[in-house]
Amino acid sequence: MSIGQKIKELRLDRNMSQMQLGKAIGVSQKAIDYWERDINEPKASYIIALVRFFGITFDDFFAEVN
Repeated sequence: MSIGQKIKELRLDRNMSQMQLGKAIGVSQKAIDYWERDINEPKASYIIALVRFFGITFDDFFAEVN
């Protein structure tokens, strides 16, 4: 699983749109879209924001990422 797939999985598990997630962590919907399609990867500061927002550990976030 890629980082983008993990972000999408976490977002969909919470029935959120890309726009809602973007607003929650301070990025655009387009940034979320690019991450989920593996065009770009989030910077470390946004990974921290994602982990905090979803209430998971870094280990959980990266557990299935390859």
